[in-house]
Amino acid sequence: MQGEPVADSHNESVTWLTQEAYDRLKAELEYLSGPGRVDIAKKIEAAREEGDLKENGGYHAAKDEQGKMEARIFHLRQIIDNAKVGEAPRTEGVVGPGMTVTVRFEGDDEEVAFLLASREESGAPIDVYSPKSPLGAAINGKKIGEKATYTMPNGRSNTVEILEAVPYIGN
Repeated sequence: MQGEPVADSHNESVTWLTQEAYDRLKAELEYLSGPGRVDIAKKIEAAREEGDLKENGGYHAAKDEQGKMEARIFHLRQIIDNAKVGEAPRTEGVVGPGMTVTVRFEGDDEEVAFLLASREESGAPIDVYSPKSPLGAAINGKKIGEKATYTMPNGRSNTVEILEAVPYIGN
């Protein structure tokens, strides 16, 4: 077979975003890297004119705000540079980005359903788990009936069984 390579829905560097989420992030980046930077520079300059920088709370707060803003700009650029707009290729019954996944945690009878997608897709009416999270990475590519074990942030491991994986339809 020759031609275009098949898209890999499990490529960890790709972030799948809806057009709405992409546009929202792009607008935020444009604001922060343009008018946002100008505003913070003005705040820093105004605080600098107040005198001694060692005891100038306004100056330190503005510099802290500037650092957080620059980190957000960097993060947004990474997301946008690696974003694909649309829907990740999906196969019903196989866990992947853009799928509503239902799992059962080992030792628990309760079923938990969530959307496996970028955290930037906030606004979904159900919980969103990132494919890069420990749970998301462990279940990505698994099929219904399979189990996956992952390490939680507290160092303990947990096992889940995949009960269902269907394309996310939206609200």
